[in-house]
Amino acid sequence: MGRTQDITSPRDPNFLNRLIFASTGESAGGVHRDSVLLLGGARSGKSSLAVDYAKRFGGPVTFIATAEPGDDEMAARIVDHQQQRPSEWTTVEEPLDIATAIGEVPHGDCVVLDCLTLWVANLLGNGVTSTEIYDRAADTAAVAAAHRSPIITVSNEVGSGLVPTTNLGRVYRDVLGDVNQIWADATEHVYLLVAGRALELSQLTGTEGPGL
Repeated sequence: MGRTQDITSPRDPNFLNRLIFASTGESAGGVHRDSVLLLGGARSGKSSLAVDYAKRFGGPVTFIATAEPGDDEMAARIVDHQQQRPSEWTTVEEPLDIATAIGEVPHGDCVVLDCLTLWVANLLGNGVTSTEIYDRAADTAAVAAAHRSPIITVSNEVGSGLVPTTNLGRVYRDVLGDVNQIWADATEHVYLLVAGRALELSQLTGTEGPGL
């Protein structure tokens, strides 16, 4: 079963390092590329944890941002997120073609991708069909899998609330849920964030359970 993990716990200060380097035990100069997917609702702690992961990488970090300042509130949110990141990090603003953005990152850089949520919304807003989005998600996940340093991806879990009242809202909910599954299938460590606590999903599959 999954286990909860206090993401700020002083009892286990090396938790983030152990997670990032779990597969090889190598330092930032090695060839490991463990990836992490952080899922959760709004204000669950996803982005903060992603930044904490990357800070502990010990090497250069490239932050790929998919948000666009469509209004004053979003612009303010973007500024707030920027202020949480170290100034020496490289920031790439790419709302649509994240496969190319990831592919252009040096292999020694840890990548923070924040987030799939807005990426899917941007694609739908630009008239990209659901099928095309699934193809792009699979292709992008493959590009991410080829990167030789950790990739930390943030995305929202939007399927646990009320059914959207509009057709576009329902399409968006379904497409993002499918994209999250595509990304999770290509990711070593998957965590669900709730109230600033992380529940590990990596060892859970749809076939586990009583009598299965």
